[in-house]
Amino acid sequence: MCGIVGYVGKQKVVPILMEGLKRLEYRGYDSAGIAVLENKGLLFEKAAGKISVLESMLNGKKFEATTGIAHTRWATHGEPTNQNAHPHIDCKGEIAVVHNGIIENFDALKEVLARKGHKFTTQTDTEVLAHLIEEYFEGDLVEATRTALSLVEGTYGIAVLSKKTPHQIVVARHGSPLVIGSGEDENFVASDVSAILKHTKQVVYLKDNEMAVVTSQDFSITTIDNIQVTPHIQEISWSLDMIEKGGYPHFMLKEIFEQPLTLRDAIRGRLNPIDGTARLSGLNLQYEQLQHINRIIFLACGTSWHAGLIGEYMIEENAGIPVEVEYASEFRYRSPIIQEGTIVFAISQSGETADTLAAMREAKRKGATVLGICNVVGSSIARDTDGGVYIHAGPEIGVASTKAFTSQIMVLSLISLLLARMRNMSLERGREVIKHLQEIPEKVEMALKKEDEVKKIAQLYHKKNNFLYLGRGINFPVALEGALKLKEISYIHAEGYPAAEMKHGPIALIDENMPVVVLAIKDAVYDKVLSNIEELKARRARVIAIATEGDCEISKKVEHVIYIPKTLDMLTPLLSIIPLQLLAYHMAVLRGCNVDQPRNLAKSVTVE
Repeated sequence: MCGIVGYVGKQKVVPILMEGLKRLEYRGYDSAGIAVLENKGLLFEKAAGKISVLESMLNGKKFEATTGIAHTRWATHGEPTNQNAHPHIDCKGEIAVVHNGIIENFDALKEVLARKGHKFTTQTDTEVLAHLIEEYFEGDLVEATRTALSLVEGTYGIAVLSKKTPHQIVVARHGSPLVIGSGEDENFVASDVSAILKHTKQVVYLKDNEMAVVTSQDFSITTIDNIQVTPHIQEISWSLDMIEKGGYPHFMLKEIFEQPLTLRDAIRGRLNPIDGTARLSGLNLQYEQLQHINRIIFLACGTSWHAGLIGEYMIEENAGIPVEVEYASEFRYRSPIIQEGTIVFAISQSGETADTLAAMREAKRKGATVLGICNVVGSSIARDTDGGVYIHAGPEIGVASTKAFTSQIMVLSLISLLLARMRNMSLERGREVIKHLQEIPEKVEMALKKEDEVKKIAQLYHKKNNFLYLGRGINFPVALEGALKLKEISYIHAEGYPAAEMKHGPIALIDENMPVVVLAIKDAVYDKVLSNIEELKARRARVIAIATEGDCEISKKVEHVIYIPKTLDMLTPLLSIIPLQLLAYHMAVLRGCNVDQPRNLAKSVTVE
């Protein structure tokens, strides 16, 4: 992985490819390259480092090509070097391949091809694809690609060029997203619609085990087994402005400040104040099925896993249904017990997270009803689940998730409300929850106004290399998420713990040099948290508290307090996370880090 762009049409291709690559920079990458078809044959350039390095290599060179492919790589096999960058080329210099995913049997294929005389020049798994296609090429690039892929084990989203079949791109997908963009006398391919949105809003999302031949005039889709597929063209609803910074210095800050809007979008049309419940028709479950749910499993990774933990607290507290939150990456490798009445939710911003997809499919194989909670329309999770809920957060460009996290929590609160009203929650309580849900966007705006206070705290502590985050109850997952945000973008070591667990090990780390962020919200466990703060202060920790407005007591016990508005206990994570997002952001900026593209991370993790 990480990003693919392709174009075939009448325009000069290099500017289109380079622009597309820049749109994909947010995904995280370590090298970039392009391959184009000129009259004199296949030409390619690739370079380790940022796209600007590749751009400088291309400056001064004249390209007339109107067909080409390009790629940003996030290293899986082989270091991020010029040689290992995509595209990869066959022995004859006639075929170019870009690839997202992992070829799991590349060693065996490489050995067979080497015995047949193929010369390999990189450490990557992807290079095997170029040589496999070369091995079976007899004038028909489509059939050569089809045959090659029949031998491959693993995941792939690929785009292929050949000098022998000009004005044509062959693409295929298995487990790694690809989209075809339809234009007038031109067509596009990409791993992410943001790369081509400037040129077209008419797109077709390839499904797993599909491939396509794309020319300037049309495209045709078949399965890998050569069964014809009728394309389903969709129109992208969001605009180019939504993937621009809009005057903010970073996408992450823009997305933090978009949260009042995205939270309104997440609940728009989904609340029923009269009946005190939520409307979620996308779940595709009948009333009786919802009533008879006796167990819920959330499958997720990273930030989405933290959202699932919050959902566990909400659903168990309000609906009385047992909930398990599983790391998707581990779920698939054990023997999970799926009983009748178990509903599985796959949570993923991109809808393409490889571990979550694999876990979801394992749950389906075991007979579970699987639903999705995702952001991207047309994504694999959206297509492969039995139903689900879109979070409507819009494109999230910053690698560190912010607005998608809060939108996931908002959707989980709606699911909690719906299930609770079917069981033991009164009409009056349901209406109260809806009232507070409707107030959340405005209260997030109030929390965002504390940015200057947060920035001052960041200035005091940005040179520290270790942080501890503590929370209890429903705010424990917020502590986990706050610590994750800090380590993701500032490279400061940070750990989140349940506050009571501090005594069982982490307290050994506490001294006057250790900043500790404590979620000290006035809720059912507030007095317990105050006791934990006393334990910290006895060991001279520097405590930063996230507290409820009007709490004067807390300010006497800690060095710094950031206040958030009061809301229902179950909804506090939607507010308490805001200052933690801002703190991570300003710490990273002060440390000179690349906020939107933190090292070693990718936005959509499509490999295991």
